[in-house]
Amino acid sequence: MISGVEGLTRSQVEALVRQALKAQLQTHTTLFKAKPGEGGPNPLLVNVSARHMHVTQEDLEVLFGPGSKLTKLKDLYQEGEFASEQTVNLIGPKGRLIPSVRILGPCRKFTQIELSYTDGIYMGIDLPLRTSGDIEGTAGCVVVGPYGSLTLRKGVIRAARHVHMNEADMAYHKVKDGDMMKLKIDGPCGLTFDNVRVRYHPKVRLEVHIDTDEGNACHVTSATRMELIK
Repeated sequence: MISGVEGLTRSQVEALVRQALKAQLQTHTTLFKAKPGEGGPNPLLVNVSARHMHVTQEDLEVLFGPGSKLTKLKDLYQEGEFASEQTVNLIGPKGRLIPSVRILGPCRKFTQIELSYTDGIYMGIDLPLRTSGDIEGTAGCVVVGPYGSLTLRKGVIRAARHVHMNEADMAYHKVKDGDMMKLKIDGPCGLTFDNVRVRYHPKVRLEVHIDTDEGNACHVTSATRMELIK
């Protein structure tokens, strides 16, 4: 018997597990504002992105029923993007389950699931390292919603770390779309991440995306300074 759970009913244990999973699935963000004259025109935000799913309208209706729409839970940092109230369960080839994976909105032209390498090992999926949207030749899984289920033949990836930049950010850092940068993190668990891909859009805010494995490795919440290096 697991220490600390003696005397609890099955429903109480399940409630505790759900609570722990919900806490683990939260997305943490850390904002580092540049000092005057340093860091470029915009503050650098590093976002540790938990496992999540992007979905087409067609697949959303398979999972949640005809005419379903994503409902906003909270806004994300990039304008127009949001975490939805809808969640799904994932089942891998070993039959292992990851519950309550949140769908991010709005709907896209492709369905994609982003997991960490730790998730992939648990699920029995050999995750390819890909840029978002590059899903040809990738693994699939079963996705279960409250209305129906999907058997994805592709679309499960480990998202490559990247930085979103607009023209002003790229001009300051002297980079272009597709270039690779480094993210230097100072602190008790300080380290430097290589191969941070620049992704351009004219209306984005400066933001780095790393996953939970990477965020845990550098203990991002204890970081004292972050810097993008060409």
